[in-house]
Amino acid sequence: MVATLIHSTIEAPLGGLEVADVSRHERLTAMREGRLGSVHSWELVTAVDGPGTRLTTFLSGCPLQCLYCHNPDTLAMKDGHPVTSDELLARIARYRGVFRATGGGITLSGGEVLMQPAFAARILRGAKDLGIHTAIDTSGFLGAAATDAMLEDVDLVLLDVKSGDPDTYRRVTGRDLEPTLAFGRRLAEMPHGPEVWIRFVLVPGLTDDIDNVERVAEYAASLNEIMPGTVTRVEVLPFHQMGRDKWAALGRDYQLGDTQPPTPALTERVRDQFRAHGLTTY
Repeated sequence: MVATLIHSTIEAPLGGLEVADVSRHERLTAMREGRLGSVHSWELVTAVDGPGTRLTTFLSGCPLQCLYCHNPDTLAMKDGHPVTSDELLARIARYRGVFRATGGGITLSGGEVLMQPAFAARILRGAKDLGIHTAIDTSGFLGAAATDAMLEDVDLVLLDVKSGDPDTYRRVTGRDLEPTLAFGRRLAEMPHGPEVWIRFVLVPGLTDDIDNVERVAEYAASLNEIMPGTVTRVEVLPFHQMGRDKWAALGRDYQLGDTQPPTPALTERVRDQFRAHGLTTY
């Protein structure tokens, strides 16, 4: 999950299924079938994570180890709250009026939403049945876990492309870049694929290299060459230190303690690189 500026927020942990009387086998079966998920929290937000007012649900578990993660408490699936798909869909249904009035909807985030593809698929299908706009915020690293049927229930993908250079990507995340690139190409090649917003976190001294940014911009533009109109927006998100205390509380080694946020001039330079490729950029 990437850093975002929250204009207004309501945050609460989601309680859920009483699991004390349920066997481990039954819990695992329920998770494989998507009836049970591990959820960190939810936020009702405006002007972030997609259009309108959105109920953003943060699922627990992530295969990446991003140096700048501002929610490291979402990395382990075991640390989330057990929540049934029916319970979450009931919560979503309460906000239908808000979504209609604002042009909003739901966003499944994380952690990494595709760590729990069966649960996510049930929520997305249920939301579409309710007539609600759907989005997922993903690194795309686990894109192979998303079925075509699941993606057909997604209106918007917030695709976090954390670097254009494979070596820098591995330094940032501990993983390979190619699965993310392949997932974006797959979205562009779908006959009626979802809208895509590319997200790029700008970290001075880490992701700000001109060539690195250029590779991300070229990649984003290439998706529109596959299918015009696929990438409708690029968001350059300035690095911040909002997650630093969480790393300390978890006893994790935070390597970016001395890194400063990018200057307005640097941020604008990077945005201009994307704009030079014809990409609407914020």
